[in-house]
Amino acid sequence: MTVPLSVLDLASVRDGSSHAEAVADTLTVAREADRLGYRRFWVAEHHGMPGVASSSPPVLIGAIAAATERIRVGSGGVMLPNHSSLVVAEQFGTLVALYGDRIDLGLGRAAGTDPLVSSAIRRNVGIETVDDFPQQVIEVLAYFGTIPPLEGGQGSRIMAIPGMGDSPELWLLGSSDFSARLAGMMGLPFAFAHHFAGGDATPLAFEIYRDAFRPSVVLDRPHSMVAVTALVADSADEARRLALPQALQMIRLRSGRPARVPSLADALAHPWTDAENAFVDQRLAHQAIGTLEHVRRRIEALVASTLADEVIVVPQGPGVDERLRTVRELAR
Repeated sequence: MTVPLSVLDLASVRDGSSHAEAVADTLTVAREADRLGYRRFWVAEHHGMPGVASSSPPVLIGAIAAATERIRVGSGGVMLPNHSSLVVAEQFGTLVALYGDRIDLGLGRAAGTDPLVSSAIRRNVGIETVDDFPQQVIEVLAYFGTIPPLEGGQGSRIMAIPGMGDSPELWLLGSSDFSARLAGMMGLPFAFAHHFAGGDATPLAFEIYRDAFRPSVVLDRPHSMVAVTALVADSADEARRLALPQALQMIRLRSGRPARVPSLADALAHPWTDAENAFVDQRLAHQAIGTLEHVRRRIEALVASTLADEVIVVPQGPGVDERLRTVRELAR
């Protein structure tokens, strides 16, 4: 398999650690991914989540790009409804001015948080709707000068500096068929969040993207990437054990109790119910969790079912050492 591998890091905040330690861990993983020859290193935008320290992707991307030499660095993604298209263009135009052709801008249409936090981010002007997202993407492209601005649109009256002429590599992200179809219609690269969407919907999203694709000034043919959770261990049982802290964190988040990533000891001591164990088993079955050979086969199967051009792995584990092991093992 010759599909390029990249890394998506969630800047996890472990119970008992600090935000500074979480960001330092992300930089450690980024340096190792750079050394090992991975293609991209992305971070995601989340707000109000105690277990995730990546609320400001442009700031974190700048630090990662400064700490690495070759690897592309970007967002997976910036949640565009939270922001002014002009500010996004200025931020990423500045990153391109600083680091040249190493910057990616992945755009998502979800808020990445709850309505109250979204309202605070946008100073109560209200969150953009799904119908607004395509218009915002067009605005961003116009601010970069990738496409002409719509007559009377913001890009025809306002110039992004930096931004105009400083375009990063732009991707649309999604976990449903909406962004897949939009990315195809706009002729943009598409990345699918299999690491939390999972299931049989993943191959369908890629099929929709390819069917909807129309050549553009950005791409003349479809180009796609799939994100998958990865954890390499000595055995399947050990891999499941090491995956429990993030699984418990997700269960708490879905039940309205967001928290930091618990320690392995706390996760093992948790009184797991049958329903919770079933949730863990179902989730892990769709991801790449196990021995190196199993993880390799899972990634190959995912590429075969989606025909994705690239894979971006989301390394997990109770600490940074487990994330580093997965990154190192997969680099073989």
